[in-house]
This record gives sequence, structure tokens and C-alpha cells, in this order.
Amino acid sequence: MLGVIINCVLVIIGSLVGLLFKKGIPERVSQTAMIGLGGCTLYIGISGTLEGKNVLILIISVVIGGILGAIIDIDGAINRLSLKVEEKFNKGEKKVPLAEGFLSATLLFCVGAMAVTGSIESGIMGDHSILVSKSMLDMVAAMMMAASLGVGVTLSALSIFVYQGGIVLLASLIGPFLSEGAINEMTCAGSLLIIMIGMNLMGITKIKVADFLPAIVLAPVIYGIASMF
Repeated sequence: MLGVIINCVLVIIGSLVGLLFKKGIPERVSQTAMIGLGGCTLYIGISGTLEGKNVLILIISVVIGGILGAIIDIDGAINRLSLKVEEKFNKGEKKVPLAEGFLSATLLFCVGAMAVTGSIESGIMGDHSILVSKSMLDMVAAMMMAASLGVGVTLSALSIFVYQGGIVLLASLIGPFLSEGAINEMTCAGSLLIIMIGMNLMGITKIKVADFLPAIVLAPVIYGIASMF
């Protein structure tokens, strides 16, 4: 869990620094930084998708995962949860827009190649190098996002702890049963979602990325089924 803890701490530090200098950062500068962050996110996502070896598995997992996510309304559930948390912080005339920052940061930090593979390696082999590298990137991203999206970004550290910590613990149990191919397809599906996030950050699209989260779970399952034939 060391890598996960480092990730959480650096995200909190980055977001606090962003909040500290929020008033001193012109809106045009923060917007430019967000577009740059979106471009880098696209690069990370595209790089991760190259891990996949079977396009058909990616298509099936993303389409079915997206349909399941839309039926369950994962994006709506996360937004409703965020708004409930936001209401707790909104007192009188002082409004703290937590929902957008919490949701955007949670999806950015928790979905993707480095979050999944880093947590798996941490759980299976005790290698925290990927998570530490991810933590440095997340700290910079948190700084920029907090400056424009507010204190909700800080709360995403809790999501990181639960999500990545859960994968670390789960990986230590099921790791021996996951093949390299299954992990690659899982990484590929997660990285495609990272591309969607990057496009949202750049203002190109408004995709409900959370609805596609089931694709990450479906990818290794479909890989396992395909390997039997």
C-alpha cells in the first residue's frame, strides 16, 4: 500500500498548492494549462492502448461496458454523490463547487494504465515504481486542476485510496490467476477511457466517461473466454 499512500499524499499536496495560488493564476493561464494537461492525458491514453493485442476484445468490452454503465447510470450516481457532498460544504452564501473537481480528478487519477498496472504490480510483486511515477504526474495535474476546479480535487485522494488500494489488495489474491494478456487488455480498455478524459479536459467532448468503467472489468474476462477457443 506504500505506493497508494504516496499517490494520495502527493495529490493532496498538489491540490493544496493549486488552491493556495488560485487567486494569483489568471483564468486564461489555468485554461491553457488544462488544455495542455488534456493533451498529455491523450498521449498517456494512446500509449496505454498500444498494450492491447486484440482490437475485437477492446470493442466488445467498451461497447458492452458502456451499455451496462449507462443502464446502471454510474456517471449519474457519482454526480449525485458529489452533489450531496457539495451540499455539506455549501453554507449560506458561500458556495464550494466540489462536484466537478471531485468527479474530474477521480476519473483522471483512478482510470487508466498506470493506476491499474501500477496497483497490480504493487500488489503482486511489491513494486511501487509505477505508482510513484504516477504520483508525480498526479501532483502536477492536481495543482492545475485545483486552481481551476477548486477544493473538490483534494477529496479525490480518498477515491485514489479506495480504488487503487482495493486493486492492490485484490491483486495480491487473484494475481497468480491473471495472465499477462489479460492485464494488457485491461490496460488497453482503461487507457481508452483516459483518452476520453483527455478530450473532455480539452473541451472537445463531454463524454460521460464513468459509464464506461465496466469495460475495465470486462476486458480481462472476455480475454479469458476468448483464450479458451
